Amino acid sequence: MSNQQPSSPARRAFRQAVRRLWPVAKGSLALVRKPCIRTNCQACQEGRKHPAFIFSFFQNGRRHCRYVPRELVPVLRRAIANGRKLERLILGAGLEAIQEHRRKRGES
Repeated sequence: MSNQQPSSPARRAFRQAVRRLWPVAKGSLALVRKPCIRTNCQACQEGRKHPAFIFSFFQNGRRHCRYVPRELVPVLRRAIANGRKLERLILGAGLEAIQEHRRKRGES
């Protein structure tokens, strides 16, 4: 689609929906348990270890992971949910573009 086309109702609705989706991220968040570096840690000695959050994502076809500070977890959860909503919007926009093309082709 060219940027010169007049704004359709579907395009305006898409833009309005996207504006509400911030922050945005694509990936997953997991709670894991990791040992620490302290030699006499009671939790590690008992096998309980320490909770930590990890964000997993793909970049250039490779999986990457990053530790996430506990205070960032709620923001990242919202960003991941928004990312999933954005993916659904993109899919819907693609399907709408196909339908619009078919309608226009049928008019000719």
